[in-house]
Amino acid sequence: MERRNLKRVLIHSIVFSPDGVSTAYLYNDIALGLIKNGFEVVVLTTTPHYNIIDSELLKQPITKKLFGLYSLSDFNGIKVYHIPLKKYKSTILRLFSFVYWHLFSFLFGLTFRNLNFVFSPSPPLSIGFISILIAKIKGAKSVYNVQEIYPDLLINQGNLKSSLIINLLKKFEKFIYNNSAAVTTIDEVFYSQIKPRFLNSNKLHIIPNFVDTELYKPIESNLILPPTFEKVNNNLKLLYAGNIGFFQDWEPILYAAKELLDEDIEFWIIGEGVQKQYLENSVIEQGLTNIKIYPYQNRSYMPAINNFADIHFIVINKEMEQEGFPSKVYTIMACAKPLIVVTGVKTPLFNFLSNKDCSELITEDRNEQFVKSVRKLTSDKNLRLELGNNGFKHIQDSYSKEIVVSKYVNLLNSL
Repeated sequence: MERRNLKRVLIHSIVFSPDGVSTAYLYNDIALGLIKNGFEVVVLTTTPHYNIIDSELLKQPITKKLFGLYSLSDFNGIKVYHIPLKKYKSTILRLFSFVYWHLFSFLFGLTFRNLNFVFSPSPPLSIGFISILIAKIKGAKSVYNVQEIYPDLLINQGNLKSSLIINLLKKFEKFIYNNSAAVTTIDEVFYSQIKPRFLNSNKLHIIPNFVDTELYKPIESNLILPPTFEKVNNNLKLLYAGNIGFFQDWEPILYAAKELLDEDIEFWIIGEGVQKQYLENSVIEQGLTNIKIYPYQNRSYMPAINNFADIHFIVINKEMEQEGFPSKVYTIMACAKPLIVVTGVKTPLFNFLSNKDCSELITEDRNEQFVKSVRKLTSDKNLRLELGNNGFKHIQDSYSKEIVVSKYVNLLNSL
């Protein structure tokens, strides 16, 4: 196929390689998958700011252009344009940086030629608006991917109180949905939640997230773990790796660690986030020597870390369980590991796991039931193996990178 006949996709995302975060990894793989299926891809994103990994920056060096107004890097042959965005401590500076990124990415997006599609993931909600403007002006079609539902998430976090702002954001959300050529979301619960907000619900499609099954897979021996980890003992290990924020409910973990302090069980927590300091302080104050907290690790270590753990746990905050879906579920299942999950019924996570027989699902009496599930799984190796193998089979059958990317390819070809 000649280059001039390739359909050109602009991926417009707030994170992309070399930023080391789950949405970046997801869109890295989507970009490569689109290339493999005959598309041309260019990326418009931020400068790395979420999880900066020095080794990734060495592999994908970023070169400043026009005195730093933007930067350029190369991701496996894909040009990646980075508009500066920084996580300042000052709220005013962070807001200014955020507005600058939106404005300059809009202007920069207009310089791309021969665009057929503009593809953007939430959050933030505003990125969908900028993508629509770029697409309209360039004669392209915009595709908006709902990874988290805004403004619902902000409202349920308690960060939005003003009815005027809430109503404006809800109208803004509907505008984005109804002016995109297509909207994708990752789950039937999300689909049902936002479907009434569409004038034409045929625009809305379910395409789940996926896992790179070549990277994440069962590893039985020769685990190469980060050198920063402490000497590993023979205790059974429960692991959470990801954002340490308000989306998680940390009370059941702290409660369980206290109850199980004298047993050969450890809780390993890997990540960064606004609740990390609270968690570290709680561990010290309560003398919870069975909780170990580490910073984010290089992605190359994560398959080994996933396999190193005996059990994985995810505990979702009641106030936010309807608005998000932790993509780490896929990587855990791909490594054939069992899960303990605390979430409400009729949530995306519960809906996904309820018929797969790969986890202990807890929907009420969180603290006591979490302890009960920990004891149940740590005492039964055969059950752990059974749950892990069930999850592994589901991933191989329905959630591999190749299967899900083909759904995006089919959607773009249908527009």
